[in-house]
Amino acid sequence: MGKRMGRKALSRSAKELAPELLGKLLCRKTDKGVLKYRIMETECYCGEKDTACHASRGKTERTKVLYEKGGTAYVYLCYGIHALFNVVSGKEGHPEAVLIRGVTGYNGPGKLTRAMEIDRTLNEEDMVTSHLLWLEDDGYKPEYVAAKRVGIDYATEEYRNILWRFIVKDGAYKPAK
Repeated sequence: MGKRMGRKALSRSAKELAPELLGKLLCRKTDKGVLKYRIMETECYCGEKDTACHASRGKTERTKVLYEKGGTAYVYLCYGIHALFNVVSGKEGHPEAVLIRGVTGYNGPGKLTRAMEIDRTLNEEDMVTSHLLWLEDDGYKPEYVAAKRVGIDYATEEYRNILWRFIVKDGAYKPAK
């Protein structure tokens, strides 16, 4: 049985939180019951200077959630079809988030949100207090590797090449390209 992650843990910087979330349990209450999947892959996005971060052009209606307190859900639509799920991190007022790219059984951010019924209705959900979406820590700490983030061709070379993607190294999980 895992312990719900609290505000202090989720308010760390995205660079700290992204590898720390590996092995944690992403939990979602649905009409079918509570779904729990172990996080296997993450990416971090770190503020307005990070040209891959949605907040790189400042605060907008879409990105205002990135400026919220750590532990807030940021769910956005990618290519008009895939809901992608992020955990806002860091200090309130500084836009940072960790994209959850994969969980056990689902190697891709769109696949995991479909499987867990995570959609835009959960955008801005407070995962510290929510009964619909939260994170649990059951003590599991996997080995992992760091790699370049994917799908960010629009970012500057510096931010395309930084190793801010974290993947569990267990021999079974295969990250999506």
